[in-house]
Amino acid sequence: MDIQAQIVITSMIVMVVLLALWLFVYPRWQGRRREQAPFSPEWEAIVRYRLPFYDRMPDRLKTALHNQIKHFLANKRFVGCAGQRINDDVRVSIAAQACLLILDRPGDYYTSLHTIMVYPSEFLAARDQPDEMGLVSHQSRVLAGEAWSNGRIILSWDSVERSAANFSDGFNVVLHEFAHQLDNQFGHANGAPWLNSHAAYQRWSEVFGAEFKRLRALASDPGAAWLNQQDEVLDFYGASEPAEFFAVATETFFEKPFALQARHPELFEQLLWYYRVDPRQWQ
Repeated sequence: MDIQAQIVITSMIVMVVLLALWLFVYPRWQGRRREQAPFSPEWEAIVRYRLPFYDRMPDRLKTALHNQIKHFLANKRFVGCAGQRINDDVRVSIAAQACLLILDRPGDYYTSLHTIMVYPSEFLAARDQPDEMGLVSHQSRVLAGEAWSNGRIILSWDSVERSAANFSDGFNVVLHEFAHQLDNQFGHANGAPWLNSHAAYQRWSEVFGAEFKRLRALASDPGAAWLNQQDEVLDFYGASEPAEFFAVATETFFEKPFALQARHPELFEQLLWYYRVDPRQWQ
């Protein structure tokens, strides 16, 4: 092999190594650097504004929240859609609410999630919907958020802002969609996220199955459905399928913990065990 060929091969190897460093090593180094940096006062001001209960949280949980947010922002990609601008307010506001679900769950960082797509307002989603006969129709729905199984979540920014403005009405698009993400993180979303034992799954199935059937019965009564909803702490949207029930129950757990504990104590206890935090501490 002549000297010129050796130089070409060496140059190609160097280029491959540099490209690998740029694509894999540098982003991880940059991410670790961001995680180790202090939580900025600007970010804390955004968290305080978007989470009205922030000042009532125990100091230990505030520190955990800061760390989770830093890890989240260092490892997730935000994409603005339909003209939506991505800035620190958008990124930190979404991260702060999403990280409530993993606040005291060591090692759980939405590992299969890589992209959050943000629209300025509710967006149109097209679906092929099969009926009971197997016939497929093309339908479109206006959505405030959607979690996909391929590592993406879509949110509308105005819905995110409305959710943060009222943290006691039981409706929060970020909590809802990120609950779906936990549900489908290791498989199909079915209302049972990853649990640590067969016994845990069995108890979860007993409680959630009974509560889902109860809510479905209330929602399916055409004569009393409206009155039932006024008296029910869980939104009837949760009666559509088990995955939606888990997401709705999660919203209610974080936004109406006292009401959920009073009306559905076994459901509350399961969510308290799963999320490992008690929102009653800061409500």
